[in-house]
Amino acid sequence: MRILVTGGTGFIGEALLPELVEDGHDIVVYSRQVNPCEGRFTSYTALADIPSSETFDAFINLAGASMAAKRWTRSYKQQLVNSRIDTTQALVDLASRLAQPPAVILTASAIGYYGHHQDEALGEDGQPVPGFAQDLCQRWEETAAQARELGCRVTMLRLGVVLDQGGGAFGQMAGSFRFGLGTWLGSGRQWLSWVHRADVVAAIKYLLQDDAAEGPFNLSAPEPVTAREFCRELAHHYSPLVSLPVPGPVARILVGEMADELLLNGQRVVPSALQANGFVFRYPSLRQAVTAIQQ
Repeated sequence: MRILVTGGTGFIGEALLPELVEDGHDIVVYSRQVNPCEGRFTSYTALADIPSSETFDAFINLAGASMAAKRWTRSYKQQLVNSRIDTTQALVDLASRLAQPPAVILTASAIGYYGHHQDEALGEDGQPVPGFAQDLCQRWEETAAQARELGCRVTMLRLGVVLDQGGGAFGQMAGSFRFGLGTWLGSGRQWLSWVHRADVVAAIKYLLQDDAAEGPFNLSAPEPVTAREFCRELAHHYSPLVSLPVPGPVARILVGEMADELLLNGQRVVPSALQANGFVFRYPSLRQAVTAIQQ
């Protein structure tokens, strides 16, 4: 397949691209960086620069500023919105002006789509509870869904917290453990729906090839844990000298609105659609995933 990838230089993209190439696909990368892939792939810095004579079998849309990179100021929240909605709209516009639209668009979303449901287990039919992250994810998916009118199969990748070496959330979450201090946020009872990056890459490849895979898919491991359980698992590997919580008010002072949206609340998400389609996780349990990351 000839595949256009946005966000190809990000945490997921940097693991996905080599595997797509190894599978024999022809990759084109969109990035705002100049020559982001050091000549390994054809790249564009503006989607509007891609001529209508180009042909693609698929788009994989992974673009979006990190939700946890900065405090959610008004300007950064707008950046979070623009980096997702504007890029996705530009992809739909590109598909509409190509002589032949791509057969499939896989577009990133997030489990934040559901909002906060306390202990309720959420499959893809879970009902959203309003909030900034929920509204953003819903708008993101609705923008991508416009491509169905062009005859594209549109698949939404509702990503959990992606864990692996070399970046992403794991380094931040394990940072204090490396210095002998085990911590969890707030009550520790909030759910953390995580997934190993290798399973994300495998799921994207799986959904790319499955012509019947359309609509939302939760890309999260089948065994979500609470924040306190995550702490206990890290303690099993790092043996911190002491473990204690970071109180909710302290978290709010440190990171503001993000604390309540992402850190002190969570979602108990299960990958119902993926498993119903026959996908098998390489790292279904947190212990397996953390052990692999530590190797």
